[in-house]
Order: sequence, then C-alpha cells, then structure tokens
Amino acid sequence: MSGSNAHHSELGAFLKARRMELSPAQVGLPDSPGGRRRVKGLRREEVALLASISPDYYTRLEQGRRQASEPVLDTLARVLRLDGSERAYLFELSGKDAARPRRRTTQKVQPLLRRLLDDLATTPAVVLGRRTDILAWNPMAAALFTDFARIPENKRNFVRLVFRDPAIRALYPDWDWVAQTSLAQLRMEAARDPQDPRLVELVGELSLQDPDFRRWWGAHRVAVQGTGTKVLNHPIVGELTLDWSFLTSTADPDQQLITLTAEPGTPSHDRLRILASWAAAQTADQSAADH
Repeated sequence: MSGSNAHHSELGAFLKARRMELSPAQVGLPDSPGGRRRVKGLRREEVALLASISPDYYTRLEQGRRQASEPVLDTLARVLRLDGSERAYLFELSGKDAARPRRRTTQKVQPLLRRLLDDLATTPAVVLGRRTDILAWNPMAAALFTDFARIPENKRNFVRLVFRDPAIRALYPDWDWVAQTSLAQLRMEAARDPQDPRLVELVGELSLQDPDFRRWWGAHRVAVQGTGTKVLNHPIVGELTLDWSFLTSTADPDQQLITLTAEPGTPSHDRLRILASWAAAQTADQSAADH
C-alpha cells in the first residue's frame, strides 16, 4: 500500500471511529423513534448533513476514495467534536501538514542532549526519538524505570516497555491511563509516517501480543502532551509524584528530552534524593566489580 493510500485508509477509519462515539442528541439531531438505531453513533448521512456536504462525498472520504479540502476538514473537526490533538491528526492524515520530509535514518542522540543528561545528577531524564524509541538515558532514569542497557537496542522502545515489561507496568498504579496516553502519542507518529517499517513492525507485534494494545489502537485515540504528572510506585523508595516535561532538540525535532522532577519540600522530592544516593552506590559497586 502506498503512503498516500495508507493515509486515506487511516483517515477513513479515524472518521468512522469518531462519528460512532457521538449520539444524535449530542449534535442536536432527533433520535430514531423509540430510541433504537441500527448503527452505533452517527450515520454517515448525518455527518454529511451537519458538515453541509453530500452523503456521497463523505462516504468516499471514509472509504479512502476522496481527498478533503482544508475547509471541509475544519468543518468535520467541528462536527465530530475533535479536540486539538485529534484535529492535528486529521490534518496530518490528509496531507495538509506534510512538508517535513520523512526520514528513516538511524537516530543517534544529539550531543547537546547527551551533555544535558549527564549534568542531571538527581533528575531522571531520557531522550526519546521517533516511535518513542529510547535513544539515551541517565543513571537516575535507569534507577527509576529499569536498566535500559540490558534491553536490546532494537527493543528499546517506551511504548513496548509500557505494555510488555512487567517491571515497568508495575510502576504505574494508573497503568491503563499511562498506556493509553503513550499509545495515543504513538498514533501521532503513525500519522506522520504510516509506512515507517519499524513502526509498522512495532504496532503489529504489540497488536498480536497484547489485547489491550489491540483494542485501544483500534479506538484511534490521539494526543500530544508537553507536560503532565505521573504517580509511580517505586520498589526502592515507594510512591513518587513526578512532573514531567519535554524539551525538543532544535537540531533534530524528532528527539525530545524528557525530565521528571518533584516539587521541592514534598516527600517525592526527598525520595528522589534517596534514589539518587542508591543509584550512585549501585554505580560505585558496579565500577568496583568491573575492576
């Protein structure tokens, strides 16, 4: 399947998934007599009516046989009640924000980001690349999450670890939310380059191995987040409430430094310091063993 056809197919699936979540009452349309409907959500004809386009035009969009103009996309985003991330995803799939070339060369962490990692002695930090591949990390990130060095490089992917690594999974008391959020961000990656072979392989692998991934991937949720808060149950220091944020590399916009910090004066802040001491002792012990 060509990249264009893949985008059109995904666009149709996305539109269908979103309209199936809306009821006539939500968009101001009368429901069927007795409240019974043969289809879940809105019908294609109802979406077309609300968007002031012909039913045939909308049907062709869902079937991947027609391209939509930007005004039509704007209207559909409004009709289907899309949020900012979903609207951006809709435009990505329609090729309206496809100026950036698709690069599939092997990513290496940017030197500046590597130096920043090394300077963050008490702050867990990782660098994520395309597909949420883990490109680099500091000792605190290894102490917080897992020893990334033990994981083969071609398997070192954050979404894969969230779904398939029991130790990572056990960290999150709200694992469902974390997993669905990471998957929604991965969907944005799929919109930018649906023919990326490593991304296709990752999605195929997780779809076969994990029923939760398969179900949530089929829901076509998308999200872009720059900051947030995570709660983790760490086996060494206990519960941690950490704020995370992204720093995007100007040299390579596909690389992002993620840091996790705790508010000063909180138990989580103190526990991060304890974790830093524990990580330093582990490093010293390993160095002594190596010599």
